[in-house]
Amino acid sequence: MTRIAIIGGHGKVALRLARLLTDRGEEVTAVIRNPDHTAEVEATGARAVVADVETLSGTKIAEVIAGHDAVVWSAGAGGGNPDRTYAVDRDAAIRTMDAAQLAAVMRFVMVSYLGARTDHGVPEDSSFFPYAEAKAAADEHLRGTALHWTILQPSRLTDEPGTGRITLADERGDITRDDVAAVAAEVLTRPDTAGTTIPFVNGETSITAVLDQVAARRSTPPVN
Repeated sequence: MTRIAIIGGHGKVALRLARLLTDRGEEVTAVIRNPDHTAEVEATGARAVVADVETLSGTKIAEVIAGHDAVVWSAGAGGGNPDRTYAVDRDAAIRTMDAAQLAAVMRFVMVSYLGARTDHGVPEDSSFFPYAEAKAAADEHLRGTALHWTILQPSRLTDEPGTGRITLADERGDITRDDVAAVAAEVLTRPDTAGTTIPFVNGETSITAVLDQVAARRSTPPVN
């Protein structure tokens, strides 16, 4: 049985992911900030652990995730407050990456967003700028770690029923939260996707087939 820690366990994608993982027999720890969310989280079959990664040190986060086989970062400040956005989406995310290395939990899946990059182009006067900056910094830090990381970049999230079908994307589109959770669940079984960034929207290809494409590109040697 694989043990997986989901940071931000009360999020809409995280709740779906926890259910998928526990349904297939995985042991899931859902790390949440608000104890009032415990019952809803544990209804998915996960074990809720109340721990506020925004305020915890890296050492304390390492204690929370120690003994797990993988970490999924699905937390976020939710926008609206730039200081909290930087504190959670950048600083706490980076501390969690460092904590994962400290705890020797080497598989790390980051739920990011389509367009996250250091040259994101979002104007500084945009309310989205802090989030774009925070996610870019977190993703870049992750790429520089020794972790076996995969960065998921879904586009606009919807609550439509999942389709099980996606496509790699350069431009924004829609993707159901069900399908984001399904991609994350599948990636956790695919060590051949480590070291890859996967931008995706809903499409016509099965999740497994798309991940096969991602893995093949990763393993293809460069042309001299």
